[in-house]
Amino acid sequence: MTKTAVIRNAAKKIELLILDVDGVLTDGSITLDNTGNEYKSFYVRDGHGIRMLIKSGIRVAIITGRVSEVVERRAAELGITEVFQKSHDKRVAYNKLLQKYALADSAVAYVGDDIVDIPVMKRVGLPVAVADAAEEVKEIACMVTKNRGGRGAVREVSDLILKARGLWKALFNEYLKT
Repeated sequence: MTKTAVIRNAAKKIELLILDVDGVLTDGSITLDNTGNEYKSFYVRDGHGIRMLIKSGIRVAIITGRVSEVVERRAAELGITEVFQKSHDKRVAYNKLLQKYALADSAVAYVGDDIVDIPVMKRVGLPVAVADAAEEVKEIACMVTKNRGGRGAVREVSDLILKARGLWKALFNEYLKT
C-alpha cells in the first residue's frame, strides 16, 4: 500500500481531530505588549476547515501547554467546546477525550509541531506534523503537511478527513447553491 493510501485509510476512521495551538493553529509567534496583552494570529481558512468538520459531525479539540484568553475566544468562535489549556502532559487530556467519547486511538487524528506533542502522536491513528515542525515530530508523523503551522496546515488535514470520510462533496455542493 502506498503512503498516500495509508494516510487516506487512516483518515477514513477519524471521529476526533485534536490540535495544538502555538505552531499549529498559529505560526508559533507569541506577541506580548507592555500592558500584558497577548496577540496571536489565526489563519481564516484553517478556521473554516474546523467549522466544516464540526458541521459534518467530526469532533475537534484543542490541547495546549499554554493558557491564553485568545485561545478560548477563537475556540468559541469556531464551535470547539473541548479546550484543554496548561496541559503539560497532553496524554491526560487525551485520555479524558477518549473516555468521554468512547473512542479508540485509531479514531483520532492529532496535529502537532514540537516534541511535547509526541507522546499523544505516538498513540493516535493519524499523527500529523505541520511542515515546519521539529524534525523529531516529522519522523513519527504519518503525514507532514505541505503548509506551515498557522498558514493552512489545519485546513489540509480537515480537507483530507472530509474527503476520506466521503463528506466533502455534500459540503462543497452547499456552497454552490444559490
